[in-house]
Amino acid sequence: MESSPKRMPTLDEVAQRAGVSRSAASRAINNAPNVSRAKREAVQRAVRELGFVPNPTAQALATRRVGAVVLAVSSDEPGLFADPFFAEVVVGVSGALEPTDLELILLLANTPRGRERFERMLRSRRADGVMLMALRGDDPLARLGAQADLPVVFGGLPLVGTPRWYVDADNRGGGRLAAEHFVRTGRRRPVAITGHPDARAAVAREQGFAEGLALSGVPLLGVESGHFTEDGGTEAMERLLREHRDPDAVFAASDAMAVGALRTLRQHGLRVPEDVAVIGFNDLASARHSSPPLTTIHQPVRALGQEMARMLVGAVEGRDPSPLILPTRLVVRESAPDGSS
Repeated sequence: MESSPKRMPTLDEVAQRAGVSRSAASRAINNAPNVSRAKREAVQRAVRELGFVPNPTAQALATRRVGAVVLAVSSDEPGLFADPFFAEVVVGVSGALEPTDLELILLLANTPRGRERFERMLRSRRADGVMLMALRGDDPLARLGAQADLPVVFGGLPLVGTPRWYVDADNRGGGRLAAEHFVRTGRRRPVAITGHPDARAAVAREQGFAEGLALSGVPLLGVESGHFTEDGGTEAMERLLREHRDPDAVFAASDAMAVGALRTLRQHGLRVPEDVAVIGFNDLASARHSSPPLTTIHQPVRALGQEMARMLVGAVEGRDPSPLILPTRLVVRESAPDGSS
């Protein structure tokens, strides 16, 4: 009796033997750069043990270049792409991609439909790499990115876990700089306006501010959170003034929130900086043109976009770039001047 031909092992069987996901097995077999050494070795061992032979057509599809990268943003902020922060990031990304042949695809993925579109793009490999921004908590975009057969660079760290490739600002250090400036200029009743508690940047800025105050023995009177918008700052400042009627310093986790706080303070008859000093975060154009001009923590927003794109290009080309934390610094203007008021 003639024996039936031996069945060839499948990619799913290789993944199961190696103890990794199917996508991780595919990335390892196709020599994609975004696979850990341990997973790559486990897959190689499974391939040898099972006698798996990769499909040349599938390999060609998996390693092809399509000449585009995605900047995907997960945020429910209204008018997101009109926000000066994201506009600066996009300018930075575009500038870094200019010398390459890669096109930029912008994708707002804050809704189920947007996430489905993002997932389809990943599965069909309609991009060579992905940049993810504005992730909160257990954001499904982070999970989808981790499962992708593509390099993924994070703009800002997610709340949970540390990805392989990311670019972030020193948010915690910036918060400490704000606290140190208030203490140095004689402020002793500070409050803080922070962003959403499931956004890592907001958490880090608040932590740094609280740490800076604690090291000087100055208590933080109160904290309120909200959207990174002027309205968010206005509403948070109102709540703070109801609970704490005599703060002498306000640290806001964004310039937009600080501008909103300035509006509320004026409405309550409080003078800035004579009665209350105010410090923001970002150092966008709004900080220079607010009334009074805003003391703020400068983070290099355009450089954030540039470095994200450069990191992604390096990963797409098979290199393994190192994560990057960009420095922050204090910019002193009239809302919180040097010297006691």
